[in-house]
Amino acid sequence: MSTIAITDPHDDRLADFVSLNDQAFRRKLEGDEFFIAEGYVAIDRLIESGHETRSVLLAPSRVARFEAQSAALHKSGVPVFVAERDVIAQTVGFDLHRGVLASANRRVHPNVEDLARSSQRIAVLEGLNDAENLGAIARAARALGIDGFVIDPTCTDPYSRRTVRVSMGEVLFLPIARVDKSNWPGALRQLPAAGFEIWAMTPGENSDDLWAVPVPDRLAVMFGAEGSGLAEATMALSSKRVNIPIQPNVDSLNVGHAAAITFAAISRP
Repeated sequence: MSTIAITDPHDDRLADFVSLNDQAFRRKLEGDEFFIAEGYVAIDRLIESGHETRSVLLAPSRVARFEAQSAALHKSGVPVFVAERDVIAQTVGFDLHRGVLASANRRVHPNVEDLARSSQRIAVLEGLNDAENLGAIARAARALGIDGFVIDPTCTDPYSRRTVRVSMGEVLFLPIARVDKSNWPGALRQLPAAGFEIWAMTPGENSDDLWAVPVPDRLAVMFGAEGSGLAEATMALSSKRVNIPIQPNVDSLNVGHAAAITFAAISRP
């Protein structure tokens, strides 16, 4: 595989990869233009997802592993940079043990109406600010037949480096409709208009047992942040409030686990 050696951590060709742990800086730098994938599996899935790869950065010990992707990268004209680990560390701001990074252009995502038109199962996420939880939910969604996400304006970036890594790159295959502040939660009214039933997942009283509720053909399930849960205005748009029955001496489930259980339940025969 043809590679380009980099010896200067401040080389302009590595501009996509600088200060990876500075979230505010990264959000401003990446904007809605590009994102970073880290690790072999995430980058393999990135290439398979059809996103346009901008560049790849490897430690020397990782080059051989990328031979399998060399033809696709070469055909697309993607530069593959190789730098020693200390050079990479100075660029990204920490010792990157995996030694494997790629940057890629973001896609334009659908709006709620378009997503509803092409889907049977949708997850609606409100207020999730933990990248690892969002990544875990995306991985479970892909494994268990969820067609896409609707996310509110306060949700963490679904294409953040941590989310992409924790999802094992699966988030890159999901269409995601992000609703802006002026249209939240009102945009969710488009789901019933498209034939969807909406369930608000909540441990609160007057909610139905997940295992006892008939599953409709078209369904959107809503999850809120841990602790605060779904806002009342958002829950008011649901047709059902549904709980996951757990042992009474346990307070609650992690939202990622709750989502996976729910996805499995609504996908059962």
